[in-house]
Amino acid sequence: MDDHLIGAQAGAAEIVCGQISPPRLAALRESFGEACRLPAEAWEQRAAAHAAFFTVLAEGAAADPAAAALLLAGGELARELMITAGRGCDGIVVNSRRRFLDCLRGADPGGAARELEDHLRILRVMCRLAGRAGWAHPAPARDRALATES
Repeated sequence: MDDHLIGAQAGAAEIVCGQISPPRLAALRESFGEACRLPAEAWEQRAAAHAAFFTVLAEGAAADPAAAALLLAGGELARELMITAGRGCDGIVVNSRRRFLDCLRGADPGGAARELEDHLRILRVMCRLAGRAGWAHPAPARDRALATES
C-alpha cells in the first residue's frame, strides 16, 4: 500500500511539474528557502515547513483536483515521516528539494517526480531504521489520499 500511495503522489507531481509556471517555480524556491531558514533544533516546525513544499506544488494543480489532493496528502505523509525519522534526515530533505528544483529548472518533470518518489521512499526507510512504531502509514495522510483515488 505504501508503494501505491507513493507512486500515485509521484505521478501527480509529474503532471503538475509538466505544467509548472515561472511564478509557481519561484513560489517553490521561496517555500524551500523559508524551510531552510528555520533552525534545525525546531525540527517539528522545520519538517512542517519542508512539507509545505507539497502544498505549494499542489496549488499548481488547479485544473486537476485529484492530483492536488494527492500532493496535499504527500505533504502530510512527508511531514509525519520527517518527524518520525528525526532531525537526522534534514540533510537528505534539503538535498532532495535541491535536486527536485534542479529538475524543474531543467524542464524535466519526470526527473522531479522520480526525485519526489525517491525522497518519500528514503524517509520511509529511515523511519524503519529508527525502529519507531507507526512509521509505515500515518493514517490521516493515507486515508485522505486513498479517498481521492476512488
